[in-house]
Amino acid sequence: MSGLIGKKIGMTSIYDENGKNIPCTVIEAGPCIVTQVRTEEVDGYSALQLGFDDKTEKSATKAEAGHAKKAGTSVKRKVVEFQGFGEDYKLGDAITVEHFIEGEFVDIAGTSKGKGFQGVVKRHGFGGVGQATHGQHNRLRAPGSIGAASYPARVFKGMKMAGRMGGERVNVENLRIYKIVPEKNLLVVKGCVPGHKNSYVIIQK
Repeated sequence: MSGLIGKKIGMTSIYDENGKNIPCTVIEAGPCIVTQVRTEEVDGYSALQLGFDDKTEKSATKAEAGHAKKAGTSVKRKVVEFQGFGEDYKLGDAITVEHFIEGEFVDIAGTSKGKGFQGVVKRHGFGGVGQATHGQHNRLRAPGSIGAASYPARVFKGMKMAGRMGGERVNVENLRIYKIVPEKNLLVVKGCVPGHKNSYVIIQK
């Protein structure tokens, strides 16, 4: 699917034509520069490699600098491949937020906020003492019994237990584009998008 790389700016709300307040996420989408063109003859598949957000020369490696020099652009912080672009793009071409149309639906992927090591109530929605279940007794947010008797005498893989939460790739599908602001490269989509402010997201048609 074709798309762009963006940066999550934050959340706001807008009113639709019926006066309903709609929660929205504002994303800075592009402009993205074509840093490499994949072809069937050379690579075995067709795709465009896009770069977004400039990186300083000091923090760039020589390999990154050489790669960007071929495209005649500065080194980019985020580089992603996209398939499905119908048009013919060349190295160094810029793709802007106008690639999208107001009213269409997109899928947005990002890395969710890391929440650290969490217990079963927060991580898996266990009831806690208010809805006390087997094995709880007087421990308010404990997981309760996890064993399966003397056979199989082990804990099954995938058992819902405490552990690290968040920091995972999340893809949210079918978010409607409510507004596009071309002069500021802004995309306003309905609903929430994974990640913290200023985190990179991938927007796909």
